[in-house]
Amino acid sequence: MSFIYSMQLYNKLSAKERADLIDKAGINRLTVSFYQYHQIKNPEIFRNFLFSEWDKLDVLGRTYIAKEGINAQISVPAPNFELFRKQLYDIPFLDGIRLNIAIEQDNKSFLKLKIKVRDKIVADGLNDETFDVTNKGIHLKAKDFNEMIAHPDTILIDMRNHYESEIGHFENALTPDVDTFRDSLDIIAEQIKGHEEDKNIVMYCTGGIRCEKASAYYKHKGFKRVYQLEGGIIEYVRQIKDENIPNKFLGKNFVFDERRAERVSEHVISRCHQCGEPADDHVNCANEGCHLLFIQCASCGEKMEKCCSQECIDVIHLPEEKQKIWRKEHTVSNKIFKKGRSGVLKFKQQTQQQ
Repeated sequence: MSFIYSMQLYNKLSAKERADLIDKAGINRLTVSFYQYHQIKNPEIFRNFLFSEWDKLDVLGRTYIAKEGINAQISVPAPNFELFRKQLYDIPFLDGIRLNIAIEQDNKSFLKLKIKVRDKIVADGLNDETFDVTNKGIHLKAKDFNEMIAHPDTILIDMRNHYESEIGHFENALTPDVDTFRDSLDIIAEQIKGHEEDKNIVMYCTGGIRCEKASAYYKHKGFKRVYQLEGGIIEYVRQIKDENIPNKFLGKNFVFDERRAERVSEHVISRCHQCGEPADDHVNCANEGCHLLFIQCASCGEKMEKCCSQECIDVIHLPEEKQKIWRKEHTVSNKIFKKGRSGVLKFKQQTQQQ
């Protein structure tokens, strides 16, 4: 398969320019996510094809393509949605794929189109060639999921990271204190060891993609009764609303776009990382050279000027040129700050030490 492209296959507008265009257009957009495991022979060619086609429809967002499949979180203009869906369904391995539409919409959930080729669509740290990612667990719809997790022979597992489950999770779920998906696989395997035959192993995540791989991994490890929530929390919320099913999820569902979270229930189960008051709003530090993700209440947001520390407050008051110098002198990444584990967050540090 080959394609000839007559356009540039990269973003030509900044986030601010794109935001201005969205405001001027006055058209509602839909935030959509989907994934599919499939053997893609040439991810680079497929990537370029998608960028060319999606750019024509004004699709924005973040998509990863690998030889094992595709993982997309995107924003589509509402008037273009049916064209977008038809375009996807015209691709044989994506025909009929479920599209998870966000509970809460934000026209600026994404401001650029980024389609990247990766080694894997979900980094798992596994190098086992005998592991078949397509040999997945049994999918459960919301009603069946609620019934299964109420069963005494069920172990319910949150396959997300600590900063996701901290603001929202299902009742009685195991919520591993991990920073990445690859960290969780073996930690969970150790926690449920010995229940290969006698327990229902039920997993959930945001949209289903991590559970898809995890369920196949645990079946590979010898667990017999492996299940996963179909479509993840996003689809669960849609089903409980449409079918008037009791909600078993507490708090917010963390999402990976500018909204950061969607509220599922009125429960606030987390606390401000700076003062300890009930709060579940994630913010990024206002110092662009820091950008630490953490939970901040409204009071601390005002007092700390949306910053994580006094040092960052001092930085944002510097002239722009001096801020640029500061940024050059400070190496910042999620590997250092661990999304909410920074030592500058006083209350968070206290709880971790207890």
